[in-house]
Amino acid sequence: MGDAPWLSAEKRGLTALLLSSHQRAFQRPLIAAARSSQSMRLCCQELFSCGFPVLAHGIGADPVLIYANAAALQLWGRRWGDMVGMPSRLTAPDEVRSDRRQALKQAQTQDAMRGYGGVHIDHQGRRFMIRNARIWTLLDEENRTIGQAACFHDWWWI
Repeated sequence: MGDAPWLSAEKRGLTALLLSSHQRAFQRPLIAAARSSQSMRLCCQELFSCGFPVLAHGIGADPVLIYANAAALQLWGRRWGDMVGMPSRLTAPDEVRSDRRQALKQAQTQDAMRGYGGVHIDHQGRRFMIRNARIWTLLDEENRTIGQAACFHDWWWI
C-alpha cells in the first residue's frame, strides 16, 4: 500500500510552493510546521489535517483543482480523487461564478488578497458562505505562476 495522494512526491513539491508562496504573500506562515525546519512529509501531513480549508488550482482557461486538504474535502463532501482534478469553478454555483472569477483576477493582479467572500456549493448542492478568505498566487522556484491557492476559517451554511 502506497502513501496517501497528498504525500506523493508531486504533492510534497506543491506543498512547499503553497507554504512558501503564502509566506511571501502574507509575511506569515500558513501552518506551524512551516515555521521550523520540519520535514516536508510532516508539513504535508500538517497542511492536510489542519482545521481549516486549503485549496489550490492550476492555471489555464478552466483551471482544475490541484490540492484540497481534509477540511476542504469534508466541507465540499468529496473524496480526494473526486475533487482534485475537477474544474475549480464547480466549487461555486453558476450564478456567482463571474464574481468568483473577478476576485481571482484581482488576487492574481495583486499577487494576493485578504477578505474574499462568496457563496460556494458542495457536491449535493448545499450552499455555504465563506468570509475573509485569503487568496494567493503560487509561484515556482523560477518565479513563474503555476496557480492560485485559498484558505479560510470563516464559513456557514446558508
